[in-house]
Amino acid sequence: MARYTGASCKLCRREGKKLFLKGDRCLSDKCAVARRSTVPGQHGAGRKNVKEYGLQLREKQTARRYYGVQEKQFKGYYVEADRKEGVAGENLLQILERRFDNVVYRMGMASSRKEARQFVRHAHFTLNGKKADIPSIILKVGDVIALKEKSRSSEKFKALIEDASSAICPKWLEVDLDKVSAKVVALPQREDIDFPFEEQLIIELYSK
Repeated sequence: MARYTGASCKLCRREGKKLFLKGDRCLSDKCAVARRSTVPGQHGAGRKNVKEYGLQLREKQTARRYYGVQEKQFKGYYVEADRKEGVAGENLLQILERRFDNVVYRMGMASSRKEARQFVRHAHFTLNGKKADIPSIILKVGDVIALKEKSRSSEKFKALIEDASSAICPKWLEVDLDKVSAKVVALPQREDIDFPFEEQLIIELYSK
């Protein structure tokens, strides 16, 4: 399945909620969900009744689009989460949160996950002191990511570093803005994820 290349705002409108796919634009008056809350398409305004399967599908699509993950990869995460001890839904969100691109976003070094993926692919960051350009790497406790020295002179990163100084970082990350680095000090907990996911619906969908 090819990666979606259409308008990001359409994805938010399809799910009926802000997925924060375009950074600051999502917090402004230009947000498509705030301006036009109907589902895209000719019959979008008429779609009212949603059955159980539809609710489960929409929740899965919301999570997949929120983290920018393709279907095959997302299902692989579910399989891994279901095999682990504990609650499968929480395990799934924990895996998604520990993606390399999401950690870059969480430490404040990108305005969106899409931008974070681009930065990772362009090798602006290192993982444990080594080159790493794969956004889907799942980080472990003790892993350290850092912005490359030569990238710190970029005006884009200078602005991000300045903004990150006043941002709230999740408890499972230890961010050092002087070194422009972040260390995974714990596994993400359910209360650390502020997006209102109903992860049990996703598990029910895949469990059929």
